[in-house]
Amino acid sequence: MFEAVKGFVDHHNLLPRGVKLMAEDVWSRVRFVLSARVLDPQFQGQTKDKLTSRDALKLISGLVRDPVELWLSQNVEAGKKIAELAIRQAQSRLKSVKKVEKKKGSGVAVLPGKLTDCESEDIERNELFLVEGDSAGGSAKLARDKEYQAILPLRGKVLNSWETDRDQLFSNAEIHDISVAIGVDPHGPDDTPDLSGQRYGKIAILSDADVDGSHIQVLLLTLFFRHFPRLIENGNVYIAQPPLFRVDVPGQGKNRPPRKIYALDEAELDAILDRLRSEGVKETAWSISRFKGLGEMNPEQLKDTTMNPDTRRLTRCASDLANWRIPARCSSC
Repeated sequence: MFEAVKGFVDHHNLLPRGVKLMAEDVWSRVRFVLSARVLDPQFQGQTKDKLTSRDALKLISGLVRDPVELWLSQNVEAGKKIAELAIRQAQSRLKSVKKVEKKKGSGVAVLPGKLTDCESEDIERNELFLVEGDSAGGSAKLARDKEYQAILPLRGKVLNSWETDRDQLFSNAEIHDISVAIGVDPHGPDDTPDLSGQRYGKIAILSDADVDGSHIQVLLLTLFFRHFPRLIENGNVYIAQPPLFRVDVPGQGKNRPPRKIYALDEAELDAILDRLRSEGVKETAWSISRFKGLGEMNPEQLKDTTMNPDTRRLTRCASDLANWRIPARCSSC
């Protein structure tokens, strides 16, 4: 029976990529009555729950396989429905095998070792920065206010989780660490998740101000929109916007000390330069630096531009995809 169904599936190319059909997938929906008289029967083990006589196997296979294959070929639509049942069972079996749980110790989810947590227990005030790379994570740890700001460095680009089944999310180490750190399990838009364990009122994505950084933003936003929609709905997810340029302006007399002016992108840089010209500053006086990444910033610069609530820029993600605000430099993504 299995060989007949498998042959039909292979002939019509019905098997999805990555799925392997097994006998149990076909047998799970089979109901049958079999009566056979066998001389000198041989069984497997003392429980005798499986007949192993070779003659019996040849006899039943010859009587069943060919007629079933013929029937499936003559009744293609019905055959496809049978194949669909078997394939669905195989997919369900694979999902149950791949399901990954949170890492736990003594019944409690263990916080990731990379997380540098904050001291405060005030959830509304606490902030978690998801930082691109260990180097930038090191600078962010020195730049943070340890009372209420926590840092979780992420290595490389996070998995594109748009089509990832919820039971398989935790097989990705970065997604596992994010879920455990924020204290909320993945959920769907129609679920009522348990938010009692939520540990931060603000979850800020902090990546480089370049195309790769924008890609990481999109991957993380995809994760939250697809698997943590309630956090976006509640206004907990933000994008931190580090500057791309720094303009060093020398002092001009007693009333104008030296200045460091940061620009988010080229459009803002042009506006800053126009303002300096209107102030009478000579173009040869200022110097422009472009940051290659967060790791290039020293902790003081990172604090002033990206982490200090008085001077930073945070963009809150709206509750629905149509109203999401994406920084101008991300429009190309």
